[in-house]
Amino acid sequence: MNLPNDFKVLVIGAGPSGLVTLKTLRQFGIEAVCVDRGERLGGNWDIDAPHSSVYQSTHLISSKGMTQFADFPMPEDYPQYPSHHQVLAYLNCYADRFELDQYIHKKNTVNRVAKADDGWIVTTTPSDGLSEAVERYHAVVVANGHHAVPMMPNLAGNFAGELIHAHDYKHHQQLEGKRVLVVGAGNSGCDIAVEAAIHAGAAGISMRRGYHFFPKFIRGKPADVVGDRLRRWPLPRSMKKLITQLAVDWTIGRPQRYGLPRPDHQLFETHPIINSQLPYYAGHGKLAVYPDIRQLDAYDVIFVDGQRATFDTIVCATGYQLTFPFIAPELLNMVDGVPKLYLHAFHPTDDTLFVAGMIQPNSGQWPLTDLQAQIIARFLKASQAGSPAADAFRKRKQTPHSPATSHDHYLPTVRHRLEVDYFDYRRTLEKIVRQLDTGSPES
Repeated sequence: MNLPNDFKVLVIGAGPSGLVTLKTLRQFGIEAVCVDRGERLGGNWDIDAPHSSVYQSTHLISSKGMTQFADFPMPEDYPQYPSHHQVLAYLNCYADRFELDQYIHKKNTVNRVAKADDGWIVTTTPSDGLSEAVERYHAVVVANGHHAVPMMPNLAGNFAGELIHAHDYKHHQQLEGKRVLVVGAGNSGCDIAVEAAIHAGAAGISMRRGYHFFPKFIRGKPADVVGDRLRRWPLPRSMKKLITQLAVDWTIGRPQRYGLPRPDHQLFETHPIINSQLPYYAGHGKLAVYPDIRQLDAYDVIFVDGQRATFDTIVCATGYQLTFPFIAPELLNMVDGVPKLYLHAFHPTDDTLFVAGMIQPNSGQWPLTDLQAQIIARFLKASQAGSPAADAFRKRKQTPHSPATSHDHYLPTVRHRLEVDYFDYRRTLEKIVRQLDTGSPES
């Protein structure tokens, strides 16, 4: 691939993934601009944006040390788990530090990304909807996130009360005085269930299966920092898992001791649930625990074990759809609704199309997206220079599978379609960065 002198890249989305990609491309001397449909940058972390899934009590579930960008640490006075307000302020400071705002075209919706002989034709519409712009780019990086379009469950029967998705939950006042059922035991579902236990008239959670719960702190240290250090020890993986299980048992204990269902899987076979408060409130009788739902009947919910309970509000914390409405599925190499890309980021055959941030790691995502962006920039520059390392990576990304994105040790659910192990995935990306830096495919 020979890059023209006027080579220009479009980054779609000005959330964390889009910002770090824009910054990295420009640092490598690549002309890059960004478009975002929002009035402000920050993506999902802008709680006032209509597409945001953030609620008032949202904090990071990965610690700041494992989440911050390497070249722009979070302020020292930030807590270990910053609030969404602090996260948004950090992202704005990041954009200011690297002078990104001038390259971000806000309030612009991408309608269509079409393949052309010399790159891509991109059609956008400003928020006023009065005009349409068509631009040509030589490469496109999709960084539109995957927490904007709710996935509602298919529940039998009809509910006479309020039925909402967690996307529409913003503050605990929505729960006060009501009988609330939260459906789903992911991290958001558990957070909202805890708020219901505190503020609602009565609270319950419907869990399809039992899960392992992890604390945010282990003896005052962020649990993910402790886990990252453990992963560096030269021990067999089975021994590391045993040590982790002992630490979880020591700090929280087995979930069934709190009246929660016993997990039907081993540790690390599902995305980690970082919440020590839900077992606390379940153990105090402030949060009723139910199995899966069989049917809705007016204000009643009938569960698969025959229990029947009455609720005013049901909050479905059942995940989000993976959507790319502006580009044809075949261009993204879609398979069963998921782009089939090397490391969830690099197109197997198209050297000018990338996706940044389409991963769900078991710790902080942004450092991994930073490494993705570094590879994108290095690959484009190496391709321009005709480097053997670019040819090697081009061949490598045609491989359909990588151990770093293997799902073999996760439960086969939709929830884990983008799951990656932070440590393994980071190590793989770092190796590719070194190879592109040295110009050698074997480094």
